[in-house]
Amino acid sequence: MSNSRLVYSTDGGRLAITDERPRSSRKSGPGIPNDGVVRIFRERGGRGGKIVTVIRGLPGRGLAEMAGDLKRLCGAGGAMKDGVIEIQGDQREKVAEYLREHGYATKLAGG
Repeated sequence: MSNSRLVYSTDGGRLAITDERPRSSRKSGPGIPNDGVVRIFRERGGRGGKIVTVIRGLPGRGLAEMAGDLKRLCGAGGAMKDGVIEIQGDQREKVAEYLREHGYATKLAGG
């Protein structure tokens, strides 16, 4: 068997458990502080170059209704994922004005 090659071996011992989630769903960097301020981001990464307005830090109740109101206000599509509202396009000023009118402290963040 001089021409055989190793196909499988258990000599490596225990291997590190890898994170099987896609790279885009992993959280990197510091998280959003829970200080009561709603942060409005403009993001492009992982979306094929398309700009999306991302709203983080909103309280958990009534997010679906608020997402619908914001999509109508901006005249754009969007989604709600894991407590985060995404609106297509750069709509940060409109969203910030709407949230200030409804009593939220806002901050334009990320670009």
